Amino acid sequence: MIKTLIFDFGDVFINLDKQGAIDNALKLFNIKTFSEDMLKINMDYEQGFITTDIFLEFYKVNFPQHTENTIIEAWNFILKDFPYHRVEWLKALKNIGNYNLILLSNTNSLHIDYIKKHVSFYNEFKSLFNAFYLSHKIGMRKPNKNIFQYVFEQHSLNPNNCLFIDDTIENTNAAKELGLNVWNIDETSEDVIDLFTIKSDLF
Repeated sequence: MIKTLIFDFGDVFINLDKQGAIDNALKLFNIKTFSEDMLKINMDYEQGFITTDIFLEFYKVNFPQHTENTIIEAWNFILKDFPYHRVEWLKALKNIGNYNLILLSNTNSLHIDYIKKHVSFYNEFKSLFNAFYLSHKIGMRKPNKNIFQYVFEQHSLNPNNCLFIDDTIENTNAAKELGLNVWNIDETSEDVIDLFTIKSDLF
C-alpha cells in the first residue's frame, strides 16, 4: 500500500526545456560540447559544494566575452511555466488523502531564486509538502542512492510503501533498485495530476 509520494520538481510540476537550454548554452558559448570541467562545476553547484559566486566566476573566467547577467539568463533558460492546476491537484490530494508528500529535487540556488521571483505561488506550493528536499541544501543529488537513503532515514520509510515520480530514467532506475515503486513520467504526454489513473495498479 502506497503511503508516501516522493515527487521530482522539474517536468513534474514546473515545466522545463532541457534540450533548449543545452542548445542555447552551446550556441552562446560557441562550443560543441560541455567540457568535463563544466559538467563537474555544474554538479558541484547542484549539490551545494560551491557558492553561486564561485559558480559564476568559473563561467566569467572561461567565457569573458559574456556578462554575469547573460550567464545567469543562460543558466535559467531551462525554466518555463508552472501550471497552477498542478498545485490545485496537490491541495485536493492534501485534503482527501492521507499521504506523506515529499519533494526531492536536483536544483540550485539560482534556479530556486528565479522561481521564487517569477512563481507567485511558490510558497503555497512548498507548504503542501511534509518535506521539501533540494539537492543543493542537503549536499546530495539523484541518481546517487545516498539521497534516497537519506530520505528513508529522515522519515523511517519502507521503500515498498513509497512511490517515486521523476522524469529522468536514471533517477527512477536507481530508486527501483532500492525497492521504491516508480513512475518515470513522460512530460511530453503525461501530467502528474493523472497519477491515480496512470498508476491505478498501485492504489
